[in-house]
Amino acid sequence: MLPCQALLPAVVFALAALQALASDTFIAAVYEHAVILPDPTGQPVSPSHALALMNKNMDVLEGAIKEAAQQGAHIIVTPEDGIYGWRFTRESIYPYLEDIPDPAVNWIPCIDPSRFGPAPVQERLSCMARNNSIYVVANIGDKKPCDSSDPACPEDGRYQYNTDVVFDTQGKLVARYHKYNLFRGETQFNYPKEPEAVTFETPFGKFGIFTCFDILFYEPAVVLVSKMQVDTVLFPTAWMNLLPFLTAIEFHSAWAMGMGVNLLSANTHNTSMAMTGSGLFTPEGPATYHYDSATEEGCLLLAELSAQPHLSPTYPPAISWSLYARSIKKFPGENDTFSGAVRKDIFTFSELRHKDGNYTVCQGDLCCHLVYQMSNKSKDEVYVLGAFDGLHGSLIKYHWQICTLLKCPSTNLRTCGQPVETAQTKFEMFSLSGTFGTSYVFPEVLYSGVQLAPGEFEVLPDGRLKSKHGASKPLVTATLFGRLYEKDQPHPLR
Repeated sequence: MLPCQALLPAVVFALAALQALASDTFIAAVYEHAVILPDPTGQPVSPSHALALMNKNMDVLEGAIKEAAQQGAHIIVTPEDGIYGWRFTRESIYPYLEDIPDPAVNWIPCIDPSRFGPAPVQERLSCMARNNSIYVVANIGDKKPCDSSDPACPEDGRYQYNTDVVFDTQGKLVARYHKYNLFRGETQFNYPKEPEAVTFETPFGKFGIFTCFDILFYEPAVVLVSKMQVDTVLFPTAWMNLLPFLTAIEFHSAWAMGMGVNLLSANTHNTSMAMTGSGLFTPEGPATYHYDSATEEGCLLLAELSAQPHLSPTYPPAISWSLYARSIKKFPGENDTFSGAVRKDIFTFSELRHKDGNYTVCQGDLCCHLVYQMSNKSKDEVYVLGAFDGLHGSLIKYHWQICTLLKCPSTNLRTCGQPVETAQTKFEMFSLSGTFGTSYVFPEVLYSGVQLAPGEFEVLPDGRLKSKHGASKPLVTATLFGRLYEKDQPHPLR
């Protein structure tokens, strides 16, 4: 059931209680779950049929939760859609929903399951947490009745929310979060009227929580870190990987580094929808991660993390993201450019024609600068420096500034920006920087085979993403993702 466990040594279990008391570190777990999906139908099934499917998924999750607890984990995060999957209409998801109360009611469903009406899913999750003395984080659906006095009330008389819940070691409901940034296709759910900044305190730090697409927006993601000052973010997700540089592990690790917090990312696992990639990410890089596009198996990951990473002696210094890039001028003779598409985003690219060099590429207000040296450039491989400054997305548009050192899928420059997973060329050094108009910049390096590069690069205080001692593996991309939240377009559906 848990074939690719990245588990801690047995001695950790004996030390777990002492670590919890010390509060300097804690053991975190995430489970990437191969969700058992319902049969696609536009018609609602019976409540008993819905519960039967959810119990099948919870059987798998309970095994992961027990294993994590036995290994000394204090908290485990499970994925978005991890209990009932997807393939729903607004009507067909209704039998899977429960009324989830405000945590202020001080409720332990495992002890008092019928206090707020039928709640078999919350009861079982609460008992998993209570029986294993572990915080359990899960994603389920909430339903709330409304009436005609509410002008926003849907025609069917209820709100339906994509919802995260957290149960503490006693099984008490301590957090409830309604997803604010719904991804396209989530028409079975409603948007909350206001964004929620949900936090809760534990003996091992202050936690915040949001879901999947939320990570790309100011509310609630940045608010939790910048204003609420959480130490760790819990992140159930159902992330569909987008190569060359929006894979789950790549962007989630980059976000944790850029925001300076721990991110506990639990993804669903479905290779037909390119869903995989989970990890325990820190301000210094990934503590552990998993990416598997070849099998249909789930995976349990554990790691020991700092409870208050901003107090750690290894906490990265503050970064002035455009300081270095704005201090230099364009390098003459190396700025021949061409346009290329990464999905629908039109980048400005410049081919790296030599084994070493200095390059500059500009688009809009963004200039990207690269100094590099290749150690074994393959004649069959082409790399480019790329810049993008504009709106990304189809229905919901948000503003990116991106600098990327990128491998093309072939020697045909028209393929640059298309998905690529493998490479042969190694770099002895690279230094990437940009004239970003934001302080929210997320750095990451991706090696051949969709592998991260923990400990092999650094971000200098002047904003340079720099290799430390050369790349140990062939490079697919090194990227700086900048988010100009203030330039986002108004949400079209809210």
